[in-house]
Amino acid sequence: MASANWQTLGRVYYEKMEMYALEWGDQIDLSKFIVAAAPYGGPLALLQDISSNPNIGTTVRPLLTVFTSAGKMISQMRWNSGRIKQLGWSHNEELLCVQDEGTVLVYDIFLTFIRQFGMGQEAKETKVLDVRIFNSYKGTGIAILTCSFRVFIVNSIDDLRIRRLAEVPGLDSAPTAWGIITMDGQSQALVAKGNELYLIDHGGQYQKQEIEISTPLEAIIDMAISFNNKYIALFTESGLVWIGSADLKKKYCEFNTKSPQKPTQFVWSGPGAVVAMWEKMMLVIGPDKDYIPFHHDSTVSLVEEEDGIRIIGRDSVEFFRKVPQVTEQIFKIASMEPGAMLYEASREFERQSQRADEYIRTVKDQLDVAVSQCIQAAGHEFEPSRQSALLKAATFGKCFLTDYNPEPFVNMCQMLRVLNQVRKPSIGIPLTYTQLERLTMPVLIDRLVMRKYFYLAIRICQYLKLPEAEGASRILAHWACYKVQQKNEDDEHLARVIADKMGDTPGVSYSEIANKALEVGRPDLAIRLLDYEPKASRQVPLLLKMKKEQLALNKAIDSGDTDLTYFVLLHLKDSMIQGEFFMAIRNIPEACSLFLQYCRQQNPQMMEQLYYQEDNFQEEATCKVVNSFKQERLDDRLRILAEAKESYTKARNEFAAKQVDEEIRLLKYQRRLEEELHREYTDLSLHETIHKLIIDNSHKMAETLRKEFKVPEKRYWWLRIEALAEAGEWMELEKFSKTKKPVLSMEAFVDVCMKQNNKLEARKYVQRVTPDKKVACLIKVGLLREAADVAFQNRSEDELNRVLRKCSVTDRAVEDQVKGYRQQLATAGKR
Repeated sequence: MASANWQTLGRVYYEKMEMYALEWGDQIDLSKFIVAAAPYGGPLALLQDISSNPNIGTTVRPLLTVFTSAGKMISQMRWNSGRIKQLGWSHNEELLCVQDEGTVLVYDIFLTFIRQFGMGQEAKETKVLDVRIFNSYKGTGIAILTCSFRVFIVNSIDDLRIRRLAEVPGLDSAPTAWGIITMDGQSQALVAKGNELYLIDHGGQYQKQEIEISTPLEAIIDMAISFNNKYIALFTESGLVWIGSADLKKKYCEFNTKSPQKPTQFVWSGPGAVVAMWEKMMLVIGPDKDYIPFHHDSTVSLVEEEDGIRIIGRDSVEFFRKVPQVTEQIFKIASMEPGAMLYEASREFERQSQRADEYIRTVKDQLDVAVSQCIQAAGHEFEPSRQSALLKAATFGKCFLTDYNPEPFVNMCQMLRVLNQVRKPSIGIPLTYTQLERLTMPVLIDRLVMRKYFYLAIRICQYLKLPEAEGASRILAHWACYKVQQKNEDDEHLARVIADKMGDTPGVSYSEIANKALEVGRPDLAIRLLDYEPKASRQVPLLLKMKKEQLALNKAIDSGDTDLTYFVLLHLKDSMIQGEFFMAIRNIPEACSLFLQYCRQQNPQMMEQLYYQEDNFQEEATCKVVNSFKQERLDDRLRILAEAKESYTKARNEFAAKQVDEEIRLLKYQRRLEEELHREYTDLSLHETIHKLIIDNSHKMAETLRKEFKVPEKRYWWLRIEALAEAGEWMELEKFSKTKKPVLSMEAFVDVCMKQNNKLEARKYVQRVTPDKKVACLIKVGLLREAADVAFQNRSEDELNRVLRKCSVTDRAVEDQVKGYRQQLATAGKR
């Protein structure tokens, strides 16, 4: 009978079932070890307790061993560090070894060292008195009680922020009991000082707690906080157990164990019962003052789980839990639940009994409920035969339903197949269905990968049809990282094996595997693996890390990724001597060109140095010319321009050298002008300098400058008349126009006057304009009537049309005049 090993705790049923016969047989006495077991079917760590054996010298180093839950050894090492105060496991199944000076050493399940951290200077100086490793809202936390009776807490070992909690008033000796409660997103310590309880937090606040109790409260010597942080049990000096809510505001019951001796272990079995352990005696206490006693042949260790406790004994592992409600509904004696009726109907059907029809008829209106109950009950069973019987019952019931959704049945079959695989003694992860729901399937797969069960993890992913990027390909990457650590295989052979196995599986990065190979000291293997990496952006950073700069540069250039090439070039620039860097890129045109482009915008000085290194005098001189204009001091500019002239000469560019020479002469001339005239001329061009001299009425100096630099006469005339017009020197302009041999036509004088919007002056020159240009000049000045008359005198219809186009609404009379002239010309043409 399924209920044969059920035991009642008040109105609730509990059961104890054997999970494994331990592989270590009866060779280990747990009373001689410090024991730490991870929840969710996690591994078991045993450390020899040398302090309990006076026959062992203090110089002997104890053995630290990690087993699976089935007792299969995973790893072992001789502990050669400080004195361990507490062992525990993180939520990632990392072994935490807390030493008496506050140092926490972190290992994986294969006892490979990961990292270490400290719990603060005070812990180091005063030593650690006691430790609590707990699950917080941020992950796995650690709390320590120092020998100065202060509590320090870290809410997450992955985010090390050590906080000192408030001090308990009047605490001058070790607290009689203490624990960590996580509520409302905050971790607090509950500290018992004799019969007084204080709740302390990291904000410096403490609150004295009062509990409802029927007898005078004696010293609290132990406390147990439930797995979900909702309930608490207190053990007093007289043996009284007080059970209530974690905030101590609600009492469920008081139970007198009549044992003044403190339990060796005091834990919760799920949320419904408290378990107290004295040597070989285990007492299960319910919230209604009910209890179940158990006697063991040897010392056992209790592992608190979400839905029960694992009991690790000398030669076996058992699981004690509350019977799931759906299991009770089906297997309870005389149960009339739909699931129970369907289960009986299925059994009778297998016996080919007509009673199957009678059972089915009793639940025909609740058949969907019956099927659901059988499916759920199958999930809570450990025995495959009973799982199969319940699923058969569900299948039998589905036959009578027309619109049943098969998804819950399929999902349960998948989950059970996975659970049965990981529960096997060879794997040793005894998860329950409830635990798997909380843990989730991806985390279970990660734990299989962590244990190096790559093939099983891949098969599970394929069976559940998980996306390759999340499943098989990710696991293959972990497998490859593990393979590169096997140093007994040849690099070339191993790279080929990994590539053959992984191929071009999506989601796999060969660069990550190569990085792992580099970490374990196999750079040649890393390079070979990188050859299979299709993305240059992943190849290049690792090649740089391996000091393979030239190869990284070639890969970046071949990829055609400009940003990636710049990344390599800038890395080389920062890590190499400048001369070596220039030599490294000189024979790679693409790299040299890109770097020059970068220097042109970001570092012109380095660009000049690069041209100097390459004896490229032409570009070097150009850089010097550009650089000269950035100098504030004129002497510095002249010096750099002289160097530029020399470089142009070396490059045999006589034109550029001459231009630079003229710029030097102009700058010197401008400096002399500034000294004489006390005005600014530097940074002006030759034309601008002449223009300004004329405006400043320094005509002789302008003429001297024209002759010095051989400015063409026509260009000089334009500069002069524009400057005179701009300066308003109209008399000087008119005088200049009457030069014996004017270089410019009078039309130019009209233009400069109109540019300054001086029509009166412009009219002076219109009369001197040649007939063919006169109409255009009259139009510019705005003398449309006179322009029409001249156009008619010239007998030019085109000029008349030009005048007509310039007429506006206000020029109606001129428009009529032009039309009359056009009529006369047309009449004359017919004659």
